[in-house]
Amino acid sequence: MFKAIALFSGGLDSMLAAELVRRQNIDVLCLTYTTPFFNAQKAQAASRQINLPLEVEDITTTHLKMLKSPRYGYGKNMNPCIDCHTLMLQIAGERMKKSGFDFIITGEVLGQRPMSQNKQSLYVVAKNSGYPDYILRPLSAQLLEPIKAERENLIDRSKLLFIQGRGRKDQIKLAADFGIVKYAPPAGGCLLTDPMFTKRLRDLFSHQEDHDIHDLDLLKYGRHFRADDQGKIIVGRNNSDNENLRELSTDDDIVLFMADFPGPHVVIPHGIIALLPFAAALCVRYSDAPSDSEANVIYQHKKLSNIIKSKSVAKEDCEKWVI
Repeated sequence: MFKAIALFSGGLDSMLAAELVRRQNIDVLCLTYTTPFFNAQKAQAASRQINLPLEVEDITTTHLKMLKSPRYGYGKNMNPCIDCHTLMLQIAGERMKKSGFDFIITGEVLGQRPMSQNKQSLYVVAKNSGYPDYILRPLSAQLLEPIKAERENLIDRSKLLFIQGRGRKDQIKLAADFGIVKYAPPAGGCLLTDPMFTKRLRDLFSHQEDHDIHDLDLLKYGRHFRADDQGKIIVGRNNSDNENLRELSTDDDIVLFMADFPGPHVVIPHGIIALLPFAAALCVRYSDAPSDSEANVIYQHKKLSNIIKSKSVAKEDCEKWVI
């Protein structure tokens, strides 16, 4: 029996592509990736629904290297879609070659995304991955040149499709025919398409060369302030932010919270002591403490606790330093 690896996001197109190939009596293994910018939750739920095995691979190190200098640049925000797809296919191709699979499946649809899924972009991605003759796009295969698996009759090209464009009528009908009733809405899920997140990411890249996964995870929560290039302060906006920042904080960070009033969880990543007065003033600013009087702020660093008295920072300073 022939075997294929399906690059599997968990969206409807990837589900349909994998199912189309499986229905030709081909073993399909779904493969999805994780980084600090996207996770495997959608893929895990989708693979369970169509009863296909799924493997999850963390590609953070290689993805970050690509992200800092993508050959084909970024999209509207900081999403290097062409380079990202190339990297994913390259990793899948290496797995295919090593483990004896016959070809790779993707859920890409010709013309669905004008910049990254036009015919030229699909060709460039396949070529630069190093495996151009092994990448099958079942939903649009009849509109593209046949790959090796089609030419050698490993798979019947006539049973593949010719979907193109941004509409989803054909996919929705096919899902109903396949009995697929639950699927996520299109797009979404990648933080590199989020304007606020990418603004913070650019700031991190420009100020801190030795950032780590901890720094990237912290970008997802709270308000972020950059003070005179000394470092950064993060202030929780709500209970959810506060809880996430609490869980992400390490002993090397300075954390602050109000002693006598409800207020935010505040983090100074990497424990920059010089930022303590400003961080305490921000903690008071976004708390329920009276704005015109001093309040007690508890700060913790390396398992030691202390109290600092602080007044609220001025509104203009918040606006000046917010990222």
